[in-house]
Amino acid sequence: MSTDYQQAREALGVRLRELRLSAPGGRLTGAELAGRYGWNKSKVSRLENGRQTPTPDDLRKWAEATGQAEAYDELVARLLGFESHIRSWRRQLASGHKAVQDTHLRAHADASVFHGWESSMIFGLLQTPDYARAVFTQYAELQRSPRDTEEAVRSRMKRQEALYDSAKRFHLILWEAALHSLVCPPSVLAAQLDRLLGTIGLDTVELGVIPLSASLKIPPATAFWIYDDRQVIVENWHAELWIDDEASVDTYRRTWRTLRESAVYGVDAQNVINGARRGLRTR
Repeated sequence: MSTDYQQAREALGVRLRELRLSAPGGRLTGAELAGRYGWNKSKVSRLENGRQTPTPDDLRKWAEATGQAEAYDELVARLLGFESHIRSWRRQLASGHKAVQDTHLRAHADASVFHGWESSMIFGLLQTPDYARAVFTQYAELQRSPRDTEEAVRSRMKRQEALYDSAKRFHLILWEAALHSLVCPPSVLAAQLDRLLGTIGLDTVELGVIPLSASLKIPPATAFWIYDDRQVIVENWHAELWIDDEASVDTYRRTWRTLRESAVYGVDAQNVINGARRGLRTR
């Protein structure tokens, strides 16, 4: 968890404690506040000490219990302020994957130049419906989120319309391992690799592949997107990180440029993809 995020969460906890101790009807004990809503007794302590992130409902109940309902808007604004940078999957997927895809659809609409790195699977922007369907199903099971697979697939396909927008440019790099990852049945992966080959000819897409045999200046770690050199989106197992401070964005720009030095393009990239495609025939 980032230092800035934790500091903001702790600051929110301090504000919650202030409200509890300054309740107009007299200060509430932590046990009294927890008992009012059937919370575990330790929950109040965890929230006030920045060890747990409150939900908007937690904040509403806190403001009401302390007799200061007018503080709710302030508390939610604080919460949104730091959660806009670290967006937990638990919260984002509460209603399924479509909402997340729609968020990225809007972010794509606002940007023109994209730089992407992916090491473990095909970019969502280049996925076939069957490949996307397999990925959404697996992640829904992992995150124990609602199954809205078909709606999420449709939203992802809608996002791909940006590939045909002449005002946009996509500079993408894949590690070869992503071409071999059986996150779907072999027949689906075969069709996906065929689709990938077709994107190389698009004038809006520059697709590079880093062969497994290539020398690497840095490890092929976490996938990320850079939007217009001003915002970075990184996916971890527990959350998405939306990063916009200049120093961090610059680190990702340097990372992308360093990875690019190991990538091959054009016919050489097609040869790597074709090699992975041929390998599927032996399975």
